[in-house]
Amino acid sequence: MSEVEPAAKIDEDAAEWAVKRETHSADPAFVAELDAWLAADSRRVGALLRAEAALSYLNRGRALAGGQPDVAPRVGRRKLLIGGAIAALAASVGGLALLLPQEQSIGTMMGEVRKVPLSDGSLVAVNTSSEVVVALTPETRKLSLVKGEAWFKVAHDTQRPFVVEAGPVRVRALGTAFSVRRNESGADVLVTEGTVETWAVGEENHRIKLSAGNKAVLGMGRPPQAVAANDQIENELAWRNGEIVLYGQTLADAAAEFNRYNARKVVISDPQLAAETMVGRFNADEPEAFAHAAALATGARVTQTDSTLQLTRNPSR
Repeated sequence: MSEVEPAAKIDEDAAEWAVKRETHSADPAFVAELDAWLAADSRRVGALLRAEAALSYLNRGRALAGGQPDVAPRVGRRKLLIGGAIAALAASVGGLALLLPQEQSIGTMMGEVRKVPLSDGSLVAVNTSSEVVVALTPETRKLSLVKGEAWFKVAHDTQRPFVVEAGPVRVRALGTAFSVRRNESGADVLVTEGTVETWAVGEENHRIKLSAGNKAVLGMGRPPQAVAANDQIENELAWRNGEIVLYGQTLADAAAEFNRYNARKVVISDPQLAAETMVGRFNADEPEAFAHAAALATGARVTQTDSTLQLTRNPSR
């Protein structure tokens, strides 16, 4: 029975192949030798890819520092990749690892709100049923709001732009805190601190700047406009504390908001009742409290099942 080659030895050899490949990739004899090495063990393909990725970021790091990666001593670069550097990459520690992009996905289930610090010092609060993908590199900080809503408290770093993508909408932080909520055609942007620049893909000539206390609704075919919203923003962001604040919304809109957080849904079939407005502060996970308060305020009644809270007009009124 043949002896299994240790993973550490494969990583060491892969680092050597990666360095040699930079200058010998056009040599047929070298290519044949490399192909034979790769074919001998299925683990070697992955090891070579990791080594080449490490080498790429090493070159990038040298370039960012003002160095000349192409004239760096080959033996020195090979030593950086062999053994310790490969392990450092896997463990995300060490100088070279700091150059790798740090990508993570932050998701929440229905009713869940998460506050997650990022490695650059920023903070992301992720609302119910939402997902944010974070990619931090030495040059940029790119975040994608895949669905739902999130609030971003951005750490100051003039060398690395902080950009949030939400469908066709782009938001670039200029030293700030802001929220983005995706909808079918674009996103709502609210600014709580500082300033952001925002635009829609394909409409880059219509960029606008939003300062603290302003909001905008953006989407394809919809010219962005800043709207003063000082009195509304903190209410709209009450979800960060697990609350829903109503300040004159219709019962239909309020029910839709509660339904984002709860499996037990508030149902209002009567259009006139749904158009009634309401003011109040509630815990997001207590749709029952909202339904009974709404019934009391409008003279309606609540019919409960395991899955619904049905608001209907009281026949006696």
